[in-house]
Amino acid sequence: MFKSFTVILFLVFSTCFFATEIVTYTNPVITRSTPDPTLIRAADGYFYLYATEDIRNTPIYRSNNLVDWSLMGTAFTNATRPTFEPNGGLWAPDINYINGKYVLYYSMSVWGGEWTCGVGIATADKPEGPFTDMGKLFRSNEIGVQNSIDPFYIEDNGKKYLFWGSFRGIYYVELADNGLALKNPGNPQPQQVAGTAFEGVYIYKRGDYYFMFASIGSCCNGINSTYRLVVGRSNSLTGPYYNKQGDSMMSNGYSLVVGSNSRFVGNGHCSEIVSDEAGNDWIFFHGWDVDFPDNKRGLLLNKISWDRSGWPYVTSASPSITAEAPVFGTSGQRNVYEGLVQLQPGEKSLTIQSSLPVSAKVYTTTGQLLDAVVVNEQAQIRLATGIYIIRIHINGYSMVKKIFIS
Repeated sequence: MFKSFTVILFLVFSTCFFATEIVTYTNPVITRSTPDPTLIRAADGYFYLYATEDIRNTPIYRSNNLVDWSLMGTAFTNATRPTFEPNGGLWAPDINYINGKYVLYYSMSVWGGEWTCGVGIATADKPEGPFTDMGKLFRSNEIGVQNSIDPFYIEDNGKKYLFWGSFRGIYYVELADNGLALKNPGNPQPQQVAGTAFEGVYIYKRGDYYFMFASIGSCCNGINSTYRLVVGRSNSLTGPYYNKQGDSMMSNGYSLVVGSNSRFVGNGHCSEIVSDEAGNDWIFFHGWDVDFPDNKRGLLLNKISWDRSGWPYVTSASPSITAEAPVFGTSGQRNVYEGLVQLQPGEKSLTIQSSLPVSAKVYTTTGQLLDAVVVNEQAQIRLATGIYIIRIHINGYSMVKKIFIS
């Protein structure tokens, strides 16, 4: 009797102070295959994320907190999709805002078509589209760079550049002022900045350094994939780039940022780095979930930190399973919403009550999703005896609670 009373008292006490608990998230934040992510924060305050077209015509997702994503549609339709590579797939897009337009650079290729693939451009007035294809910027056989995919756009010192490449060297060219054409289309003169070990580059300026993130290894062999995220840095956008030991990226030197762990393997091809309202930096990349390999390359979110020497790292050099979430919405609304949700653990069951519609997901302590429900006033979930993680989504906010089921 005393033991039961103690458990009940603990649960009531902890539920009352639900709002004081740390908000966490669980990877993958999108379980559906979302390879090669790129994102932008638009004028409406939302984040928009685009990816290689496992969803045909290039999927577009939206979120206000980096954790909860809604599929908004696709950048193209069957009628409007690019056509310069017959039967080609749309891979590794890169989203930007240039001169009042949303500009989407994309790769178009068939597997193994390393001399006919290329980079194209599409534009839109809104981040959710519709996008109008502007056609190809260049093909591999036109610019003289084999496997011309994985574009990345960056502005520096008043100039616009495009970097690209996949295991045949990383190159760059200068673009025209509108970002929609080559600066010198008749003689573009691509310059190499990194060796043949890399693909999918992203460059981030921090302090006095430019950090070139790239991926190495195999991306697409399921749970046998060896993909991993690496980095080098330079005092100049155009290099040379070196790893921590001073080895040149032109000679395939690199420093590891994200490798594998027991849950996620083949992790790489990162998005842009974004900061939350607490000043923490966050990055996305894709990875294979060992527990659910049929989901293919899900979207993984990770906090990225910086050591005393200014180098980027993630904890344990591998993806988080469950971690503290990004901080958005510091106006206090989160605490108001949390007070509306009641969790009532019972004998082999959990009852959830809410005065607003919410969604709830139940995970094991190792991050395995067990159940997902939509709660309209009240819902009951049957659970075996044990400890569980409950994640509540309400009006764009996420709340997490650890409970014990007797």
